[in-house]
Amino acid sequence: MCEVFISADPQSYDARTRSVRLHGVVTSIRLENLFWQVLEEIARRDGMVVVQLIERLYDELVAARGEVGNFASFLRVSALRYEALLAQGRIPADDSVAIRSLDAKAVLHELPEGWGRPLPEQRPAATVHTLRAAAR
Repeated sequence: MCEVFISADPQSYDARTRSVRLHGVVTSIRLENLFWQVLEEIARRDGMVVVQLIERLYDELVAARGEVGNFASFLRVSALRYEALLAQGRIPADDSVAIRSLDAKAVLHELPEGWGRPLPEQRPAATVHTLRAAAR
């Protein structure tokens, strides 16, 4: 089993840091080379360079979530998600098809659990303290 994984080129898991400018602020992002390669492929599909893709992802993440959190982790998950969606046939393998041309709702329809937006949080169960307070 491990041969499938340990036969990877060591350069693929070497990390590389790139400096990018996000709205005038220079920041550094450190990712393994394989993640950079996948992000470059995604960018190329839409006629961008990787820095433009990163800026766009950052802007759309802020617009959708209001915050960024761990952006390097978000980029890793985005790359893995892209590869998984390719493997499932949800994104065409033909890299001349731009990602922006795809119907996002169709691509994301019935994703496996944990792949979509988190479900709305449920209210915590009532505690003895809150029940006593309500009884007063």
